[in-house]
Amino acid sequence: MKVGIKYRLFLSMLAATAAVVLCMWLIVQWSIDRGFLRYVNTLEQERLEILATDLEQAYAERGSWDFLRAEPVTWLRLMIRTLPSGPTDPEELRRREKRLERWLEREPRSPKPGQPPRPLTFERRVLLLDAARQPLFGPGEQAGEVDLRPLRLEGKTVGYLGLVPRRSAYDVHQLQFVRQQKLALALIAGVTLLVSALIALPLAKRLVRPIRALAAATRRLSAGEYAIRVPVMATDELGQLARDFNSLALTLEKNEQARRQWVADISHELRTPLAVLRGEVEALQDGVRRTTPETLHSLHAEVMRLSRMVDDLHQLALSDVGALTYRKCNVNLGEELREAADSFRSRFEGKGIVLVEDIPSAPAIDVFADPERLHQLFNNLLDNSLKYTEAGGRLDIRLETGQGFATIHFMDSAPGVPEAEIGRLFDRLYRVESSRSRATGGAGLGLAICRNIVEAHEGTITAKPSPLGGLWITVVLPITEGSL
Repeated sequence: MKVGIKYRLFLSMLAATAAVVLCMWLIVQWSIDRGFLRYVNTLEQERLEILATDLEQAYAERGSWDFLRAEPVTWLRLMIRTLPSGPTDPEELRRREKRLERWLEREPRSPKPGQPPRPLTFERRVLLLDAARQPLFGPGEQAGEVDLRPLRLEGKTVGYLGLVPRRSAYDVHQLQFVRQQKLALALIAGVTLLVSALIALPLAKRLVRPIRALAAATRRLSAGEYAIRVPVMATDELGQLARDFNSLALTLEKNEQARRQWVADISHELRTPLAVLRGEVEALQDGVRRTTPETLHSLHAEVMRLSRMVDDLHQLALSDVGALTYRKCNVNLGEELREAADSFRSRFEGKGIVLVEDIPSAPAIDVFADPERLHQLFNNLLDNSLKYTEAGGRLDIRLETGQGFATIHFMDSAPGVPEAEIGRLFDRLYRVESSRSRATGGAGLGLAICRNIVEAHEGTITAKPSPLGGLWITVVLPITEGSL
């Protein structure tokens, strides 16, 4: 049988409460037995002290114990006076004396077979001996078991007073009182358990409610409903779990949207060169176009564009999964940047774009990097400026150092990128259509690859509007210690 978490919580709370109540019941029961017995013994000792004082005073007045033998009622009166609330009315005193006298004259009833002996009361256990240790009143046959208290008059011992130890804890009335207290304690324990059960069940239900909501939302999330969210109704661990679930759902939703957009963009980007190739090939097959060097050049250009796109996608995929290899070593960043700029200089001059370099040759700026990946990074950024900067424009390249980092600036002239679009430039397949065209632009993968290369070198890459009217790309890379 499968037990739900609600009933597990309920049984756990009920078991914990039952354990606490049981421990309290045992402790209180032990305390009642021990404390009440101590209380009864204290009362009896106090009565014995009062009786001893009264006996010493009575002996001093009469000079012997003969008055007790001649007038046993005096012994009864002395007994009654030791009670915590002894009577002051003479009539009431006489009635009590009569009752006590009749009660003392009766023999204590023997217990039934199998039952413990009934405890003797204080009056039956008080023992009075004379100076020669001869019994005057009380159970004289048990005098050897009693701790005797001497009764003195002017420094002389005139008698002994003792109390026979109890054979059982309580007498009948005391035992009845203790039983009533234990019964009340058991009743309190039962009521406590009942109240705990009545409180634990709805409390367990309330605690399980957000867990059930999370479980249901998780099932829907696993089924592909990434828009599902759970309400956050607390600030405790369950509330934090709900917030984490919502964050996970949001991340999965964004990833799913990015995946769909990625597939749509890839298919869209591949469709154009494939359509051009198909049209060219069909035209050649139908004889609409002749096989000329110009036709083959056009086909080759479309194949190369498609090949570059596939290569970029492959590079980006390897970078995302961490499979892109990096062979890092100490590299002179200035030399690498200068070589990359020199390789593009003729192409910039052919388009009428002025290339301005501000790259210090000394001191050497070393970075721990992969030279091939740095060359790929600089080539992508230079190619991006070459494609989108208008003829007659300008590109400034500047290398700076400071606080353990090298900063490379690429600032080109118009056309620029709207500020609202700058934050998405490093997204895959994203292109600002107002400034890019399929005839001259790529698939929007170059800057995404640049970001992955820079992050693999523990650097950062950002974009913002250029003071020349175009785009300002900033690359920051950590410098090798001791290179400056």
